[in-house]
Amino acid sequence: MITQSIARLRKLELQLDAQITRCLSRSKSLTAKAESLTQVVGIAQQTAVTLLAHLPELGTVNRQQIAALAGLAPYAHDSGGMRGKRRIFGGRAVVRRALYMASLSAVRHDAVLRNFYQRLLAAGKAKKVALCACARKLLVHVNSLCAQAQALPGKKAAGA
Repeated sequence: MITQSIARLRKLELQLDAQITRCLSRSKSLTAKAESLTQVVGIAQQTAVTLLAHLPELGTVNRQQIAALAGLAPYAHDSGGMRGKRRIFGGRAVVRRALYMASLSAVRHDAVLRNFYQRLLAAGKAKKVALCACARKLLVHVNSLCAQAQALPGKKAAGA
């Protein structure tokens, strides 16, 4: 029964991938955005599709707003003279999870993010905190790429 369930789920996965590809092919703007997103180290088709589906504001808002929408903006827990820890919360959990996983890959393969991650670790930050910071940096970079692509219609985004 388990083998049959696995086979059924694999078949369903292939059908969903085909459906996603059909949806992307219907829209030239979505196809162009997906192609520019997949040029970024750490972001493959799954992450690009997740960002496009769950974060339609991508490229239209500033870096603080996009980080807040994804739930990657650090919020202060201060009161009076007490300075508490900064924590991320809220936002769209699906986007946050996808970017966290993308940042795991990007930290290994992208020199800029690897150096940023190592610098945070050397400063005493926890690994998860450093990865969340990398995910935010990745999101801000992707947001700027999408904004550039929208500002220059008919041309590819810089770096693509």
